[in-house]
Amino acid sequence: MAWFRFYAELNDFLAPARRGREIEQPAAPHASLKHTIEVLGVPHTEVGLVLRNGEPCPLDHRPLHEADRISVYPVWRRLALAPAAQAAPRFMADAHLARYLRFAGYDTLLHSHGSDAALAARARAEWRIVLTRDRQLLMHRDIEQGCYLRPTDPLAQLHDLATRLKLDLTPGRRAARCMLCNELLREASPREVQARVPERARETFHRFWRCPGCERVYWQGSHWRRLQRQLGGPAAEQ
Repeated sequence: MAWFRFYAELNDFLAPARRGREIEQPAAPHASLKHTIEVLGVPHTEVGLVLRNGEPCPLDHRPLHEADRISVYPVWRRLALAPAAQAAPRFMADAHLARYLRFAGYDTLLHSHGSDAALAARARAEWRIVLTRDRQLLMHRDIEQGCYLRPTDPLAQLHDLATRLKLDLTPGRRAARCMLCNELLREASPREVQARVPERARETFHRFWRCPGCERVYWQGSHWRRLQRQLGGPAAEQ
């Protein structure tokens, strides 16, 4: 038996009777610290620091000894980026949150309809942070970086994520992305896109962007301004 104590928001993952107090928990000799923490309901992606009897301890440590005291703290810093010169974190998210992140210029793939193993493998290979409310998915052994989304509303999820990861949501700060397929947009002349743009938009706007993947055309109309207000961009106060 070992004793566990979880701090701050990690208590949200525990049963109410276990929050804010020491928990006595059996640990099998072959079980890692990570496994034992996740048995209690806390995904390893939410853990920032573990102390075993007052000393820092890795999640792969085994075995735990009788009466070990384990203190578990949340992630308080920005998640690691890829070692290459990657300008911004990359994500995997569901469709609603992905649209907001793409609008802000972040490379975001949709959660696939395949297995958790396939999703985890791709996220690991591409250094993507998995964003989800599925705790079991975040506990997958191949997911190295992930964030549990506490709010249920996609816009609230976005702003919570921006606070936790220190994301800049200002539209235009990064290269724009197609909100449907995630491709980087290319600026196009009015003549190039005239067949795909309503007449009123052609008469009102002079700058257009086209997706090289799905060919969708974008301009800074009312939908763009509404999204900018929702993200809290500079135009939000104008």
